Amino acid sequence: MKNKSSNFSSKLFACWHPVNYSSEIANKPFATKLLDEPIVVWRSSDGNVNAMKDLCIHRGTALSLGWVKDDCIVCPYHAWEYDKSGRCVRIPQAPSTPIPKKAKTSVYWCVEKYGIIWVALEKPEYQLPDIPEFNNSEYKFVNTGPFDWDSDASRQVENFTDFGHFPWVHPGLLGEPERPEVPDCDVKIENAVLYYTIIRPESTNSKEFPIFGNKVNVNPVRKSKYQLHLPYTIVLRVGWGGSERIIDLFVSQPVSKNKCRGFCIVGRNFNHHISDKVYKDFEKVIFGQDKRIVESQRPEQVPFDFTEELHLKFDTVAMNYRKAMKKERLND
Repeated sequence: MKNKSSNFSSKLFACWHPVNYSSEIANKPFATKLLDEPIVVWRSSDGNVNAMKDLCIHRGTALSLGWVKDDCIVCPYHAWEYDKSGRCVRIPQAPSTPIPKKAKTSVYWCVEKYGIIWVALEKPEYQLPDIPEFNNSEYKFVNTGPFDWDSDASRQVENFTDFGHFPWVHPGLLGEPERPEVPDCDVKIENAVLYYTIIRPESTNSKEFPIFGNKVNVNPVRKSKYQLHLPYTIVLRVGWGGSERIIDLFVSQPVSKNKCRGFCIVGRNFNHHISDKVYKDFEKVIFGQDKRIVESQRPEQVPFDFTEELHLKFDTVAMNYRKAMKKERLND
């Protein structure tokens, strides 16, 4: 069911969504959009992050153009001050007049976890994933992106877990045209989470990006264990039979109906000597190759009516994703 004032399903408003990396939020306002809603995010003196509607009730000015003072966000137009609860606590032009009860702005649910700022526009109905690796000192993490695409978040997420495109869109990096087959993959769905594992062909380490743990140079494979947390969060754990592990946390921000922003944190328990820049550059190349393909897709949003596209057996993850989104009423 759509929200009456929005193009999005009302259930999406009750989900956690990323809005930025923690390292990017300081004591100055940060403006973004979530589900077409302008929001402002800022950090108060206690270190907590706050999120509210990016709108001063007085004349509709964007609060994000203002500044933070004494744990209040100050409107740049007339310097009205809003505290963390969204209530206006100071009107400089009328210091002796009681502040009207209407002088407030909406405040949203906000939490900081895994180096990401998450916001829900309504009380969240789903939990964030449990990722113990972030508390494991053996892992080194690097933030990549963010990746801005002119597509719906559903397309960006589905592309991240599409196995059939690797040999053709990412030859020599994630797949090889000489080995295009996609192995069978069983998908289990539990509590709005898709679980699936696939052992698939991969490319050998390239000279430019020696980042994988596979020591085999002939027909290498990788074991990938996925958790797809509805609507737009993926936890991917990659292994090669030894102790080397990579974990990816990928999550897409639904900015608007045909705009999204992807955040990808890459962790590894090996290759700590390799510069983080190598991992950032690798993801920049991969997402860049994907971007032109996904931005060409029509419609911009994943079609949840199965008759609109042709599906084969190797599309099982996409098919289950669409079924699960419909069951949870997270589609339109």
